[in-house]
Amino acid sequence: MKREGVTESPAGKWTRPEDYLRAMALKRTFRRGRRGEDRTEPESPRLLLSTVPFLALFVLLGVLAVGIMISAFPGTQPQEHPAQVAQHETGVAPKGWFQKAEKEFHR
Repeated sequence: MKREGVTESPAGKWTRPEDYLRAMALKRTFRRGRRGEDRTEPESPRLLLSTVPFLALFVLLGVLAVGIMISAFPGTQPQEHPAQVAQHETGVAPKGWFQKAEKEFHR
């Protein structure tokens, strides 16, 4: 059967997207039917793969938190002595220094 220069394939109608989707759905249901039931729990509990790494990480984070708390406690920081703080000294500038600076700035 010709329609505007396009002929249908004698093997079947595989030119529409619906045909492809139908075939993919049939394959999927076939695979699903042959597959066994999914397991929700392992055969035996695996302590080394599930619980021990979690506990080790938890302990490591706890030790790290305690170490940060101890090092940040104010009692362990050195106190600043008032005698060591430098006193503000009043300086003396020669007369006319400001006028010289203005002249250099405006150049």
